[in-house]
Amino acid sequence: MERKLEDYSSIVGRDIVERIRERAKKLEGLSMVHINSTFYGGGVAEILKVLIPLLIDVGIDAHWKTLEGIPKFFETTKKIHNALQGNLNIHLTEEEKKLYLEINRKFSEKHKLDYDIVVVHDPQPAGIVDFYEKKQPWVWRCHIDLSNPNPSVWKFIKGFVAKYDMAIISNEEYVGKDFPTRYRIIHPAIDPLSDKNRDIGTEEAERILDRQGIPLDKPYILQVSRFDPWKDPRGVIKIFRKVREKIPVRLVMCGGMAHDDPEGKRIYEEIRRETEDLTKRGDLIFLVDADDITVNALQRMASVVIQKSIKEGFGLTVTEAMWKERAVVASRVGGIKIQIEDGKSGFLVDPYDIDGFAAITLKLLRDRELAERIGKNARERVKRNFLITRLLEDYMKIMDGLIC
Repeated sequence: MERKLEDYSSIVGRDIVERIRERAKKLEGLSMVHINSTFYGGGVAEILKVLIPLLIDVGIDAHWKTLEGIPKFFETTKKIHNALQGNLNIHLTEEEKKLYLEINRKFSEKHKLDYDIVVVHDPQPAGIVDFYEKKQPWVWRCHIDLSNPNPSVWKFIKGFVAKYDMAIISNEEYVGKDFPTRYRIIHPAIDPLSDKNRDIGTEEAERILDRQGIPLDKPYILQVSRFDPWKDPRGVIKIFRKVREKIPVRLVMCGGMAHDDPEGKRIYEEIRRETEDLTKRGDLIFLVDADDITVNALQRMASVVIQKSIKEGFGLTVTEAMWKERAVVASRVGGIKIQIEDGKSGFLVDPYDIDGFAAITLKLLRDRELAERIGKNARERVKRNFLITRLLEDYMKIMDGLIC
């Protein structure tokens, strides 16, 4: 069922719903299109899946298109992603640049963009701007951490970004002195009514986990993330090994395999081989491509949620866990720092501090009153700042500024 703005009034309040409706009157009938690289897998697709229907509900003619590519293209764009997030050892070949442009050109041949505003998400389709005669404002929405990009790869992508009328960035820290266009800061958001985030009872959550073979005979630590080097799954396992020396505990690692992330499967298979001693005993459980309601149950029943990212554009898995009143121990990086007030709505740790992660995780496992207090504060923080209604209003402000 497609979401309606009214559906959120019981969560965010009637005043906010009416304020959004009033703002939408100025924009009624305007058209916009969002373009990204996949309809499923990852935070961008999850956001657009609910944002597009809400835009339509308030009177905006909103559309969503995806860039089609071959495996070699997505291997190249994964390299671009990693380079922009700080891998300085990556070099794009001329053949890879040519392929990037070719796939972006093919999109332009297939899709006519007769909309009042064009919003392009992340590096994969950023190059399409080269192949259109711009007749409307173009916005580049970047969801990744650009604080220390690979200079040569950033130079390549920056050439396209410079042609956009505006960029939307998740964090002021990601904007360097050489950023080539004006920008706005907008934080991503979660849908509190989706299967991944809607409130479910303990009994329902236990039934879901039982079907997935997740025993509840002892507490478990959870990380939900793609199997990606920036999410540091090996570091999570090191933390777990230290914690289990002190307390009987289990680790659950839940990750998806988006089709635009060919690196994930290889990393997952490597980690499985490296952790056979834990998986054979049932101390470590992997879940791959779990459905949304399973992720909901996992987060809701976890004793502690970890997000040990080395880089993190924003980290919606942190937002999701906070909404479910979980105590989160996360890296002090990127958008995570925006979400968590250290010691109040979660805990922030240096991303390389294995001992620090383990110590706080142990403290939360032993002091359940502290974990509960942190969890309640976390939900209130998400409610104020990181729900989809806030994002809807932010996009409407952007449209208002560009068109009206």
